[in-house]
Amino acid sequence: MSKICMVARNDKRRRMVEKYAKKRAELKAEGDSEGLQKLPRNSSPSRVRNRCSVTGRPRAVYRKFGICRNVFRQLALEGKIPGIRKASW
Repeated sequence: MSKICMVARNDKRRRMVEKYAKKRAELKAEGDSEGLQKLPRNSSPSRVRNRCSVTGRPRAVYRKFGICRNVFRQLALEGKIPGIRKASW
């Protein structure tokens, strides 16, 4: 489990990206690079990290499900993810 502050920081970045999305798009369309630089750093979408919604783990996160591989495996074996079944051949 990751630190709570890291998850909170990432959530703050997500909110900031949503807040400045429209303004950022307008500045990009105008080609105003100085205006873009004056925006907060955390308003850039590339600063947001994909994290597991259950544990907050930053690596090995499946975008489709929003969870990391460890949690995915656990939930799949318990049958809690519809349409997912352990392979056997």
